[in-house]
Amino acid sequence: MVASAGNTLRPLLGFGFWVQGFRCFPWMGVNFFLKDGLKVDPSTLQLLQNSANLPMIGKPIYGIVSDAVYIGGQHRIPYIAIGVFLQAVSWLTIAVLPSTSISIFTVSLLLLLSNLGASIVEVANDALVAETGKQPTSSKKSQPSSSGELQSFVWIATSVGGVLGNLLGGIVIDRFSPQMMFLVFGLLLSVQLLTTLVVRESSLNLPMNPSSSGIRKQLSMLSIALHKPEIAYAIVWFAASYAVIPVLTGTMFFYQTQYLSLDSSVLGLSKVFGQAAMLLWSVIYNQRLKSVPPRKLISAVQVVMAMFMLSDVLFVKEFYRNLGIPDSVYVVIFSGLLEVLFIFKLLPFSVLMAQLCPPGCEGSLMAFVMSAIAFAFIVSGYLGVALVKYIGISEKDFSGLPHGILIQVACTLVPLYWSSWIPDDVKLQKKKE
Repeated sequence: MVASAGNTLRPLLGFGFWVQGFRCFPWMGVNFFLKDGLKVDPSTLQLLQNSANLPMIGKPIYGIVSDAVYIGGQHRIPYIAIGVFLQAVSWLTIAVLPSTSISIFTVSLLLLLSNLGASIVEVANDALVAETGKQPTSSKKSQPSSSGELQSFVWIATSVGGVLGNLLGGIVIDRFSPQMMFLVFGLLLSVQLLTTLVVRESSLNLPMNPSSSGIRKQLSMLSIALHKPEIAYAIVWFAASYAVIPVLTGTMFFYQTQYLSLDSSVLGLSKVFGQAAMLLWSVIYNQRLKSVPPRKLISAVQVVMAMFMLSDVLFVKEFYRNLGIPDSVYVVIFSGLLEVLFIFKLLPFSVLMAQLCPPGCEGSLMAFVMSAIAFAFIVSGYLGVALVKYIGISEKDFSGLPHGILIQVACTLVPLYWSSWIPDDVKLQKKKE
């Protein structure tokens, strides 16, 4: 039975997280669609990018509902199907809408619907990973699952999807319209919907938990979990470590495409390089770094992020170009790595939360964690918009960009002063309990 569950669960999660990683394919089209089709400026682009993530904040609600409310005797598979359906509807609608009836408002609503569906899918998938990681192990051979093997597996699946999505996106965007990219992804989601509907949750051999006792009980369990200092402090630190950094994604996109006139394939290769680095990171973490204390590992990533941002200052000041390094080479390697460094911390932190999570509220707690992170990214994006306005960056004037990046560097280093909020020894924490 366990073997059968594993044979069903891994393809389900693998394909689901792969599609989740492949979402970068249509989103690359969205960036060019907004910039070239709807003629938005850098600040508006970044504002729309971050506002589209607002449904991610509702993840705790989706997690509590999926933990407590069963549909047809199932509480994960139906929610995955609902989320995939919402995404498919939104992307296919954008793809088939005539250009004369498309507005920023319409696109924004459909992107919100897409991210609502993606949020529901992510909550259900993350809960499946957390629940499976908590299953009692009957042999030494199965023991790695509880220490991050499944998390690494789905991370690899997401990275592979990201590599392929960005590679194809960089190639396709020059040959087809963004709406064709939306159509392709909508059809892929339709395939995922069909494959999800044929899976019965009973075949996954999930552990029984008390979550069927209702939403009120589930809220109580989530509250108890969040009152644990090692959980609460870690979540606050992790979310704050993102929120305090004013990101300049929209500005850098315009700088690379408008000011440097880099080809879209270069941006695609940059993201591919970053996703490949994520894939390598997941393998290295699974084989070498699982035993490293989470505080040490996460703080080290934070420092590396600051170093790469300092490198961006030199890049904008044309230091590397004067050394003979083409702009395209720098963007592919360094910009690609910096973008995914923001996500590197998520793997060890997800493993940490899965280890600290009390049985029965895996979906709720993991959803709350991802919601806090999503909210932090939105705050970070809005701070970036405010910073762009403050230093006077526009699509034609990037003279203030180095100063903006230096402010980023300082903000990235600030959270290190209270990194003690991250538990350093999970086993010791459990012994105290």
